[in-house]
Amino acid sequence: MSDMNAYREAPLVIACGHEQLVGVLSAPAAPPSNDLGVVIIVGGPQYRAGSHRHFVQLARGIAAAGYPALRFDCRGMGDSTGTPPGFEHQDADIAAAIDALQAAAPSVRRVVLWGLCDGASSALLYLDERGQDPRVDGVCLLNPWVRTEATEAGVRVRHYYLARLMQADFWTKLLRGGVGLRALWDFLDQVAAQRTASRTAASPSQQPYPRRMARAFNRFGGHVLLCLSGRDLTAREFEMVRDADPLWTGTLAAASLRTYSAESADHTFSAPQDQAALHDIVLDWIRTCLDRHPSSGAAGAAHTDGPQLLTSESMS
Repeated sequence: MSDMNAYREAPLVIACGHEQLVGVLSAPAAPPSNDLGVVIIVGGPQYRAGSHRHFVQLARGIAAAGYPALRFDCRGMGDSTGTPPGFEHQDADIAAAIDALQAAAPSVRRVVLWGLCDGASSALLYLDERGQDPRVDGVCLLNPWVRTEATEAGVRVRHYYLARLMQADFWTKLLRGGVGLRALWDFLDQVAAQRTASRTAASPSQQPYPRRMARAFNRFGGHVLLCLSGRDLTAREFEMVRDADPLWTGTLAAASLRTYSAESADHTFSAPQDQAALHDIVLDWIRTCLDRHPSSGAAGAAHTDGPQLLTSESMS
């Protein structure tokens, strides 16, 4: 838990076109001695607190360490107005959040985008859509979402069905006419689905968003922290796509990339010890890679048009 005396919080209303996003700014209690800030992008059908209040604890820990952090609800989620655009189309939300962070914390000139699951995907898609925002100096990607019909079938065959075929009780049930027979037919269906989807997805037009993510990843000139959970099929799907696509494999050798394998963690880092270890890794990465070694292109000017401060003290 973070020391409550080391940070302060303020709720914000952020303009995003004709809609209003609601966010919470966690800021260091003392004036920051650096120009870094963090924008936490919420993934999936969640709001700014995150699963197990993960994003609350993360933002407060980052602020206590001396860096302002903003977590917010995208359009149509949580307390924000509008219709959810989907993770592939959240570039306007992310841009508005960066503007709001710089306005509310004028010291911030360089920004880290932090995202879990399709929040990580949104971060890369934002960089692809906006042509590498010069304010973004780092991206932290947790279990990025790259699922397509082909990858879903492939990861099930590799990490579930093949393992099931190696278990003695499966064959016992199969020989006795139990559920093993149904599982065997499911396995064959998944193999067929993988082959069909792989042929269909051979054209980039059939698989646009993972290729766009890879393109942004390949072109990004800042620092990258890639975190993959050991107990997560989404992470395994990402590994499959990464290993098969030169756009990913070429980038993974870059000196600006750090990887972290959280072997005991699930998709959302639900266990307190996994979450605490992750937060330590993130803060160490920020301190050693970004605070000391800013990339040459990140020098975004602070914005003067600020978000509205809410008067309510109730924040989550």
